[in-house]
Amino acid sequence: MPTLIKILTPDGLRDGDYTADSLAGAAHHEPDGIYTITRTYRKNYALLLDSHLDRMEESARLENIPLQLNRATLRAALRSMLDEAGYENARFRVTVPRHQPDHLILTIEPFGGWSPTMYEKGVMVATVPIARHNPAAKTNDWVAQREAASASIPANAFQGIIVNDEGELLEGFSTNFYAILNGKLYTAGEGVLGGISRKIVLEVAPNILPIELRPVKTSEIPAISEAFVTSASRGIVPVVQIDEHIIGAGKPGPLTLQLRTAYLAWEENHLEPI
Repeated sequence: MPTLIKILTPDGLRDGDYTADSLAGAAHHEPDGIYTITRTYRKNYALLLDSHLDRMEESARLENIPLQLNRATLRAALRSMLDEAGYENARFRVTVPRHQPDHLILTIEPFGGWSPTMYEKGVMVATVPIARHNPAAKTNDWVAQREAASASIPANAFQGIIVNDEGELLEGFSTNFYAILNGKLYTAGEGVLGGISRKIVLEVAPNILPIELRPVKTSEIPAISEAFVTSASRGIVPVVQIDEHIIGAGKPGPLTLQLRTAYLAWEENHLEPI
């Protein structure tokens, strides 16, 4: 099924200026700016869409982009596009061009869900020493930077995990990263993008285990008992290997599974119409 691309202008929706077969492909045509990306549920429901838009406005502020977002108009445009596309479920991106912030680029692709194996068996991630410019802002230039960095990681790696000069594991290329160490959940408290799924984890986790808002270091990897990453469209994805280190028993751990169950329950109870 095709990817639907439109521009939301002050005069309404118009067709995009290019075609692509995926969100990733469309991103190569997009100008410098900021964006957010998420998925639908039950065709036209979303999770924490206002939080995505809050973060987009904050990204615009951090990048000095004069964004004046009309959320009602944007929601109506997304509903119109979803109706036109007719996908059972979709992933969509909203991009704000730096030099034309009143012309939002809206891109929608069909979404059939992720492979169950990813959740049942877990994934491997690879650490990458790289510095992210303005990490609290979700910018298009980071997309290009992480694509270049991805060439340095093993082909079987789910994605890279950013490591700073202090050896701290900060976040994934498109995820937040978490480690369970000595019965506590560790994740970076600053210097990372505030993921929307991270908000949910930080809400449900205290009922399961204590949280420490600091990143673990590479020297602590051998002692990590469980790990996982999160993103808005994937939820909680167990990590069973970091570089050459097998985590725990090499399969999704019990606390990670408990957190994922709590996450999915929270998700189900907080869906809202777009």
